[in-house]
Amino acid sequence: MIYEWREYQAAPGKRSELLARFEDHTFALFEKHGIRVVGFWVAQDDPDWLCYLCEFADEEERARAWSRFQSDPVWQDVKRRSEANGSLTSSMTSRVLTPLPWRESR
Repeated sequence: MIYEWREYQAAPGKRSELLARFEDHTFALFEKHGIRVVGFWVAQDDPDWLCYLCEFADEEERARAWSRFQSDPVWQDVKRRSEANGSLTSSMTSRVLTPLPWRESR
């Protein structure tokens, strides 16, 4: 099992639009393409910050899932329409995490 930590800085004043896109469209598309979100957070001290953690069986599954998601015409349309007045994010960081062997069984 591997995990992917995805961290976003919403464009100033656009966090609510970004969160609405996740809730109204993105999560259903994630499910369709095998992207399992195990947690989603916002920061109390930064109104534009959010992050989520995804779980995958291995790196190949992760790569396939993101490729299917990015090429989905529904996602492309949602992204285009939601960003008609500019990007909803100013930055995004992704880190693939591998559990330490001695911690997996706990």
